[in-house]
Amino acid sequence: MNILVVGGGGREHAITAALARSRKDPYIYAVMSKKNPGIAHLCEDFLLEKETNVEKVVEFAVRNNIQIAVIGPEAPLAAGLADALEDAGISTAGPKKAVAEIEFNKAWARNFMKDNNIAGCPEFEVFNEKEAMFAFIEKLGDVAIKPAGLTGGKGVKVMGDQLPDIDAAKEYAAGLLSGDRVVVEENLKGEEFTLQAFVDGEHLAFMPTVQDHKRAFESDLGPNTGGMGSYNAPGELLPFLIEDDVIQAKQIMKDTVAALKKVTGVGYKGTLYGQFMITANGPKVIEFNARFGDPEAMNVLPLLETDYVDVLSAMVTGTLDKLDVKFSGKATVCKYAVPAGYPDNPTKDREVVVGDIGDALLFYSSVYEKDNKVYTTGSRAVAVVGMADSIAGAEEIAQNALENISGDLHSRRDIGKKDLIQRRIDHMKAIRGN
Repeated sequence: MNILVVGGGGREHAITAALARSRKDPYIYAVMSKKNPGIAHLCEDFLLEKETNVEKVVEFAVRNNIQIAVIGPEAPLAAGLADALEDAGISTAGPKKAVAEIEFNKAWARNFMKDNNIAGCPEFEVFNEKEAMFAFIEKLGDVAIKPAGLTGGKGVKVMGDQLPDIDAAKEYAAGLLSGDRVVVEENLKGEEFTLQAFVDGEHLAFMPTVQDHKRAFESDLGPNTGGMGSYNAPGELLPFLIEDDVIQAKQIMKDTVAALKKVTGVGYKGTLYGQFMITANGPKVIEFNARFGDPEAMNVLPLLETDYVDVLSAMVTGTLDKLDVKFSGKATVCKYAVPAGYPDNPTKDREVVVGDIGDALLFYSSVYEKDNKVYTTGSRAVAVVGMADSIAGAEEIAQNALENISGDLHSRRDIGKKDLIQRRIDHMKAIRGN
């Protein structure tokens, strides 16, 4: 089978590595804007091209007789790449534009949840003018401010250390208005977690829960990033979750898939990512993404025991309910090495040298290869993943690997550490009132 991976980051390296493990020995092809050495090494052939150049991607896919395409990033989904591939007769594990809108249009997504009575929707309003927006900010008092469009995980700011008071919230929201509509919503209090699922248009196969760490610096300080690292616990539940949290989150995602089909007439085929906040009143939806999370893909895909080619085939043929999708019960810890100064003022074009990383997995992200050397681009560079029977064991493997990667790089040492996880557990006990 010929399979195409679209995208050149850490998420797509994890997708490609999962395909390379398949017992079906697929021929793997890729389209990426810069040469990711990890992906290139696993491919039959690749095209260096912007993933949003729909015509060029489809041409490459047709020329190589691709049977299934997997779309990694959000931008080509918003550009309608899945539609164009399907029109060319290529089955695609990535949602069509009509249903991918649940990610790339936050205003649409919130109104969709509200109109379809989907649980977990916070109080919100969408604005395109200042006075009404300021009045709503004052009414809520404690807010999250979101541009309606795609921001790569970096456009959302919440009151607290990012926006110290209502005046700061108004100033930030007003600055966004010139380029986009703005979503203002209640600032949810609790602990975040990610639940992802393979979707075939109707059926969902869920993955283990993961917690991402968006803030740039240790102790959850600093600006938001695309994600500095993530972890999962042995089994399905993170240490601060209870079973009912995940049961409710799964139902929200099932209801979302059903409502998307009802509203748009298009079945959602691809990976659906739900980012949830566990609050005193159960799980609330922070956002949906129309693809794997990055870094969360690097936690769950190495744990996938069912052949990934079989999963993709079931997704595109609507037969996921006939496949028993299994994950190993191990823990993983993923840690990113990012350029110094990331995200606000990152260094670029600095060499990254990978030494002995032991038992860790390595995933290249926003790097490029030139003359057999790897260089940074200014975004997240490389990720390492430790896998073990405990979070502590996985963290040790990941941290040892990071210490053998050199360059002008920064990382968070605290991801997966006992103290940080205990803070999450204590925080949720306080939120739940026990």
